[in-house]
Amino acid sequence: MNTNHVNSWLPSANIAGCEFPLVNLPYAVFSCADQPQHIGVGIGDKIANLNALEEAGLFDQFDPSLRDAVKHSTLNPLMGLGYAHWNALRLRLTELLSNRDFQDKVEPCLVDQSEVVFNLPCEIGDYTDFYTSVHHATRVGSLFRPDNPLLPNYKWVPIGYHGRASSIRVSGEAFKRPAGQLKAPNAERPVLELCKRLDYELELGIFIGQGNPLGTSISMADAEQHVFGVSMFNDWSARDIQAWEYQPLGPFLSKNFFSSLSPWVVPMAALEPYRCDWKRDSEDPQPLDYLDSKMNRAKGAIDIKLEVWIETAKMRADNQPAERLSKSNFKDSYWTIAQMVAHHTVNGCDLKPGDLFGSGTQSGPHLDESGSLLELTTGGKNPITLSNGEQRTFVEDGDRIILKGYCGDDQLRIGLGQVENLVLSGNTP
Repeated sequence: MNTNHVNSWLPSANIAGCEFPLVNLPYAVFSCADQPQHIGVGIGDKIANLNALEEAGLFDQFDPSLRDAVKHSTLNPLMGLGYAHWNALRLRLTELLSNRDFQDKVEPCLVDQSEVVFNLPCEIGDYTDFYTSVHHATRVGSLFRPDNPLLPNYKWVPIGYHGRASSIRVSGEAFKRPAGQLKAPNAERPVLELCKRLDYELELGIFIGQGNPLGTSISMADAEQHVFGVSMFNDWSARDIQAWEYQPLGPFLSKNFFSSLSPWVVPMAALEPYRCDWKRDSEDPQPLDYLDSKMNRAKGAIDIKLEVWIETAKMRADNQPAERLSKSNFKDSYWTIAQMVAHHTVNGCDLKPGDLFGSGTQSGPHLDESGSLLELTTGGKNPITLSNGEQRTFVEDGDRIILKGYCGDDQLRIGLGQVENLVLSGNTP
């Protein structure tokens, strides 16, 4: 992999291991004090205000639609413009942040990331959660169906369900433990109680850019031109509520109480150097034609390193740092981003700018690469012991769960930011 790149005139963007070097340029929506929301781009420890850059005349060469889009308070208008406009904006931002001739005009448009409040990057109209990790699907399936852990359709079709967009929040927000119907295996009746088996799910969030008209489909060849970028995503799950309600129609209250996103959306162009080949084992069924392409096999996978960390209430009280629970990699996903888009639209479903896909829990082939506590503890049967002696089977009140993702290494890194949330005690029904 060629890691040579142009440096920025902003020193913090050139520090080894910086999550937001010039070759990243992730998008976010932010506000300062009583100021309105603006679209920003991360560079080093700063965020560039795109509205301010436009007002400074630095986007005068652009089409009026692009100049207007960067002034909005959400990313939806920019997402809807499409691939060519995204690339033009990226090239211009790279020029502005690398060429010292522009430094005097650009510097007043930069804000410290530590001084801003982040908002959801866009209005999320629809949310679909996929199930793309065969390792996660197999381990979870073995808990409920030991003799038949992986259902026969899994290796033929990218499994997904439509979730609730209204309860998706940006990183940093605390939430209360949810309540719902629970039923013990030998109980005669279910009860309405607080969830006892709260879990995280380590996922990638995938944002749709330009959509497609109802009744049309998006081919594998065009699929990624409809993807604006990716983010870290935690699809929180109430496992005991889920176990009782999921048959025959799937997740409902076990999934719609809270989900959380990193504030940063990394453009697909920034991930290009970390592409790798996507493989389907010869003994597995090969994808149907509409889910297959030479390009997808050559570079459909992406080497994104993913991590889960926990900070318990006791750790905070004792001034101890958060502890890593697991790590995995998106390149181990059984289905690619292009396949998700192609399958979602093959029936004529129309996607819209700002629609969100969850990748499904990203787990690797080994148990310690699991993206959920359900897997790590084998359904709660084998508690994990933290370095301070605490044990966990599922997430407890006062726990803060932190998900991180990045490409590259300690020298050149493309950071996806992180998503973290504190679990509060719930209100007893």
